[in-house]
Amino acid sequence: MTTRVARACFAAWIVVLTAVYYTFPGSHLYTWAALGYSSAAMIVVGVRLNKPDHRLAWYLIAVALVTFNTGDNAYNLILALGRVPAFPGIADVLYLLVYPLITAGFIMFVRYRSGGVSNRAALLDALVPTVGLGLLSWIYWIAPFTRSHDLSLLEKLVSVGYPLGDVLALAMTLRLFTIPGRRPRALTAIAVAMVGLLVSDILYGQSQLNSDWTLGGPVDLGWIVFYAVMGYTALMPSMRKLTEPSISSGHETPHRIIPMASAALIAPVALYLEWIRGADVENARDGVVDAPVIAAAAALMFVLVIARVNGLAVDQRRARARERALRQAGDKLFAAATVDDALQATADAIGTLMPTDTPYELHQIIEATETPENSGVRVVGADQVPDGVPTDGYDTFLIGTLRLPGTPSRQLLGILAAPGPVLRDMVDTFAALTAQVEVVLERIALSGEVNRRDSEAWFRTLIQNSSDVILIVTDDDHIRYASPSAAGVLGHEDLAGTPLTALVAVSHHQTMQHILTAVRGGRGTQNAPDLTVLRADGQLIKVEVDGRDLRDDPTVGGLVLTLGDVTERRRLEDDLSHLAFHDGLTGLANRVMFRNRLEQAFVAAGPGGGNLSVLFVDLDDFKEVNDTLGHAVGDELLVTVGSRITDVVGEHALSARMGGDEFAVLLEGCPDAAAADAVAARIVASLAVPFEVSDGLGGSHIVSGAASVGVAASTDADSATELLRHADLALYQAKGGAKGTFQRYQPELHTAMNQRLEVRAALHEAIDSEQFRVMYQPIVDLGTGLIAGVEALVRWEHPVRGLLGPYHFIEVAEESGAIVAIGDWVLNEALGQFARWKADDPAMSLRYVSVNVSARQFRTPGFVQRVREAIETSGARPEWLLLEITESLVLRDAEQVWADLRVLRALGVRIAIDDFGTGYSSLSYLRQMPVDVLKLDKSFIDDILSSEQQHTMVDSIVALARNLELKVIAEGVEDAGQRAALTRMGCPYAQGYLFAKPVWPAEIVELANAVPELV
Repeated sequence: MTTRVARACFAAWIVVLTAVYYTFPGSHLYTWAALGYSSAAMIVVGVRLNKPDHRLAWYLIAVALVTFNTGDNAYNLILALGRVPAFPGIADVLYLLVYPLITAGFIMFVRYRSGGVSNRAALLDALVPTVGLGLLSWIYWIAPFTRSHDLSLLEKLVSVGYPLGDVLALAMTLRLFTIPGRRPRALTAIAVAMVGLLVSDILYGQSQLNSDWTLGGPVDLGWIVFYAVMGYTALMPSMRKLTEPSISSGHETPHRIIPMASAALIAPVALYLEWIRGADVENARDGVVDAPVIAAAAALMFVLVIARVNGLAVDQRRARARERALRQAGDKLFAAATVDDALQATADAIGTLMPTDTPYELHQIIEATETPENSGVRVVGADQVPDGVPTDGYDTFLIGTLRLPGTPSRQLLGILAAPGPVLRDMVDTFAALTAQVEVVLERIALSGEVNRRDSEAWFRTLIQNSSDVILIVTDDDHIRYASPSAAGVLGHEDLAGTPLTALVAVSHHQTMQHILTAVRGGRGTQNAPDLTVLRADGQLIKVEVDGRDLRDDPTVGGLVLTLGDVTERRRLEDDLSHLAFHDGLTGLANRVMFRNRLEQAFVAAGPGGGNLSVLFVDLDDFKEVNDTLGHAVGDELLVTVGSRITDVVGEHALSARMGGDEFAVLLEGCPDAAAADAVAARIVASLAVPFEVSDGLGGSHIVSGAASVGVAASTDADSATELLRHADLALYQAKGGAKGTFQRYQPELHTAMNQRLEVRAALHEAIDSEQFRVMYQPIVDLGTGLIAGVEALVRWEHPVRGLLGPYHFIEVAEESGAIVAIGDWVLNEALGQFARWKADDPAMSLRYVSVNVSARQFRTPGFVQRVREAIETSGARPEWLLLEITESLVLRDAEQVWADLRVLRALGVRIAIDDFGTGYSSLSYLRQMPVDVLKLDKSFIDDILSSEQQHTMVDSIVALARNLELKVIAEGVEDAGQRAALTRMGCPYAQGYLFAKPVWPAEIVELANAVPELV
């Protein structure tokens, strides 16, 4: 029978007996005997089934239950015979025997779980509440018996024996709970049983004082709980852990002081209650009756608490001494150059760590094994010591296993014999020493490997151990050598003598020849395209090629090509590209792709290079469709509209959904304005035809897709941004008039431009009069909740309009060139402020300040030198600075920009790509960009909870960044759900209104010191 079945049967048995006991009072004699003896029998059954290491403690508890129940049965039998039980009588003798039996069993549990180690702290933790509860027992339970004039001396002694026995049992229960380590469920069950016993004993004692005791009342329920739970506990598998040593972390937990502090208050509270009771009596001259007992209990608890505090101080000094000894041992260990030196240093370290005058024996055994492993340290008995190792009379051993460097495979077996209490007390210390030894052995192994490589041809070792495929190619393009990894990557066991063309797909033969020519010409393979390679099983994979010309090296005599399988990475990049640049509903290009293509086309067109036209299409009264027919019909309408627009403009024009019900069309190479107007007219006419769309429930609706169109041409704009603004203005004008028409941009729409000119003029004055201010937004480490850094955000304190955000002036500053002076001022101000923070509190969690750098500012000559001067002037460190740049900056003028970025990174400054994902070509260059951090744009985060596609895209970007060893900061995190999702993805950092809005410098210090408010 399994223990689960036994527990179920026993529980059912107890329920039935309890029901019979209370339903049929005449059966008390028999049902009560069945309850008690069956519970004792279950303890014996549980010992047989669970087979604990030590059984005597459980047998003592079983005897206690038999004794207790026998006393009950004797008492009940006398009542059943119509006689009055004598007090004290045979039943009382049996009752009182229960307490020493249970106490003996609990003492054994304490000894087994503590491993024989005397834990003075745990004993004090148990004694303090025991004294407090003993005081309460004296005042409200024991003292009334001693003062009773109706009881003889023997009756008083027997009556007092019950509460004293309960206090003793309670003390041992508390002692069990104060043993360090995880408490098994069986221990909690025992506590429940003891509470049942204690409650019934208290109620029984009170009823005895009041002479109102009756058999079969609710008081008996506590004893039933005691019987039943004790028997049930023995059937639980966790009962074995009560006779096994407890595994302790060695750290004190703060909650252990709570019962001590609460118990220490019992004496003064009891004294106060006694005084109150005395004040209510007319003649209170006698004072507090129990004052001597209360004073003695208070003094005893005070002594116990002082002893506990002294023990904590002693433990602290001992821990510091061990830490000091570990550091000294570490110094000797890290000076070891060979395995023998490390073993000797370890032996010396153990001698230093062991307590003075404590005998011990250390055995260091090196043995050959096929599977060496680092298994840490463990405390075992003499029966688990390997054969051949002398025990020398010790019964406790600490064993540690470590892998040794070299061939053949070996492992070090360290066996330390010492008194058991010492080993268990120092197991954490020796675990730390073992970790140091492991590091030293790994360092020795690495040094040996380096020496071995120096003694051989370096490239042969590289080839043999590389996870990529390494080929040596002869002048006639045949493979002379292939590394063993070719079998796993390409499926070919032996490629020697195979022409390289046999591996590469036919469509890539010309590309392969270009790569080989470049390598032989000394130009290398930087930015070389991927090759498509045919595996032995016919599968095509993509490989990244790196090549070196070692034909002049006598040990090689050919080209060395390294092929890395990038099939999955390229697939991931393609998927990310599609997710990042296409609308999830319509399948059209999204705003990011449209903006990127427009910028590329605008740059390619140049002065006189052609005419670009942008059409903004906005559905008229689309909100009414959503409000009346539902979002399902609205979404279906958007899909159909996108399809019609694509049919009208053709495949040579780019159609995009910009968001909501707004679409855009990019027309390249328009001969004149009339051609764009004709396309706009066709779009208006096509969308004016009503749509029949499905509601997703089997029904269909006829809805209007009428739209207004704004048209703008590049001939009227100086930049792609201005062209978009013109199209938007034209659309606004079309929507403001008769809907269902198109409107071309007219220069008369330039009213807003005058305001821009006013802002441009005011910007120069603002720079001269220092009207700009810097606010900071925290960047939070999602793993720890600490503020890892801050982003510096510029604000304009306008003398008339008040504090203005960047939306009001940054674009104008970019166009006018004022952004260079503003950016330099922000850089100096941010570094200076960060240096002051660090000077005021070096231990604060902030590690860096992030500063945005515009493309114009970065391209201004001397930018790198200005960054260096700003760092030196502010007294900051280079690693405190993170510069945020845009993707478009990295992708244009790549060679010069990348060169400057490498100089900054060499200086110690880190680089971040701001608003990552808004660059059309970012993924293809990401693995080569000299950057450290990716900042995910807010638009990616907004729909992370509602859009599975968006969630997948962000998860993929985080995974890709992790593979490329880049950090990711998610921008615009505004609710706890987004934060939780990012944390599950492994995104390390985030910023947004969920944590804090941009604040002034003084508030950053407050936020850094109040981390829980951010998380």
